[in-house]
Amino acid sequence: METFNISKAELKELMKEALVSVLTERKDLVEDAVSEAILDMKLGLAIEEGDMGDYVSELEIMDKLLD
Repeated sequence: METFNISKAELKELMKEALVSVLTERKDLVEDAVSEAILDMKLGLAIEEGDMGDYVSELEIMDKLLD
């Protein structure tokens, strides 16, 4: 297998070209990532909103679930 010597600037430019190419050709990847990030943020906000500081023991929860 051949090895190539490449400068940091050349590597940076290749990485930039590859990223632009992927983002241009696969816009669905960006849309999916942004959509997931928004859903995660909404879930976090819902958890914070629902957190009233009242904690219930695991035993109480299991009792309710098994009834």
